[in-house]
Amino acid sequence: MKTALYGRIVFGGSAVLFGAIALMWHDADTWQSLHRILRLPLGTFIGEALMVALIAGGIGILFARTLRPASTVLVVVYAVFALACVPGIVAAPRVFGQYDGFSEQFCLFCGAIALYAITNASAAPSGTLRLVARVGLGLCTIAFTLAQVIYFSATVSLVPKWIPPNQSFWAILTTVAFALAAVAMLINVRARFAMRLMAAMLVIFGVVVWVPALVATPQSHGNWSEFALNFLIAGATWMVADAL
Repeated sequence: MKTALYGRIVFGGSAVLFGAIALMWHDADTWQSLHRILRLPLGTFIGEALMVALIAGGIGILFARTLRPASTVLVVVYAVFALACVPGIVAAPRVFGQYDGFSEQFCLFCGAIALYAITNASAAPSGTLRLVARVGLGLCTIAFTLAQVIYFSATVSLVPKWIPPNQSFWAILTTVAFALAAVAMLINVRARFAMRLMAAMLVIFGVVVWVPALVATPQSHGNWSEFALNFLIAGATWMVADAL
């Protein structure tokens, strides 16, 4: 399917970009949740190995011959990323940002296991993996919804001022869209359609919000990180939709 190929291009290409910029810039913006791993003995080596694996997995899912092993690599890498967020939640359970960071990484894990399920469609656990990917993505989307509510002012500031009618309108509309997509995924009613729309919305975010930000301040590591992460989440959503 062409849609499956396009989704893999978005997911894999974004993984390659994120891994590359993380290896170029060893800072909090690009290493994301790996900062706890970096404090461990040989932490930098482990972090760099994970990023190299991320790049290899991102490239591998673009080709039919390496699709299955590459999807397995991404499952492992994103599982480590998500688990690396857990200590932060335990240390500060009342800080929403900890849950938001975990949701971003777990969303990517859901995309990876959905892709693995696609490559192993005849295997017995495939149906379970698809279910976990759909429900997991739905829960992550609830976190994305709450993030836009809790950080509403920041969300509004990201909307370009030139888009009518105003910034608050689009911040509210996208928040409602995330909420409706989450409900559709969790109750499995028009879930695939909701995921397609959510992936399209995220792609539009990347083009309208993050591309101009990169053009305006290309030296900002945070903008590059958010650009890559935005398209990673779009690709992961696309993968889960293709798995249904």
